[in-house]
Amino acid sequence: MDTSAARKAIFSRIRTAQNRSAEPTQAERDAVRDYIAQHSQGPKPAVGDDLVAHFTAQALRMSDTVDAVSTIADVPGAVARYLDETGVPPHAVAWQTLDSLNWQAAGLEVEFRRPRNEDLVGITGVYGAVAETGSLMLMSGPHTWSSASLLPETHIAVVPASRIVAHMEDAFALARAEGVDMPRAINFISGPSRTGDIEQTIVLGAHGPYRVHVILVRGS
Repeated sequence: MDTSAARKAIFSRIRTAQNRSAEPTQAERDAVRDYIAQHSQGPKPAVGDDLVAHFTAQALRMSDTVDAVSTIADVPGAVARYLDETGVPPHAVAWQTLDSLNWQAAGLEVEFRRPRNEDLVGITGVYGAVAETGSLMLMSGPHTWSSASLLPETHIAVVPASRIVAHMEDAFALARAEGVDMPRAINFISGPSRTGDIEQTIVLGAHGPYRVHVILVRGS
């Protein structure tokens, strides 16, 4: 049984025990939205008016590297430069949503599939990004595999500047406003994987990528 089926089975048993229908009713969904809308939020730190600048500063603080391009068409070239500078071979797997870009012209071999153990580079988009923490918000889906940002040792994230919000609460508010049906997994990524378990020494790449490179797309 895959993860989605297992989760559905668990929720189904809970709803059966509560004498509810197999699927949530519209009234239940509306009640949840009303509760969220009325629920008070805690204080939020100031991030200033320039969300891109604040996000960039926080991403760098979290040990990301950051580049910026003018348009989405410039992304393959930026990826090629980054891999060349870091000495990583120009081979990657990427989200299916990025297959319209001209990767070949930039000298890259990109496959649009889930990563395998031997894949060194994963290229993803984002649903959004959080200026407060420099975090990337990724939603799993049929063409936006979570593993692309978790398994390869180098994760390259394409972040449209228009998708940067001030706080994490704003990211969820954006999803609700856009009518997103919450997926199986929502991942907030704040820099490379790290741990301090061994002698309190920070080690990058312990449980996932040890490089996270953000390419900011300033225009359409």
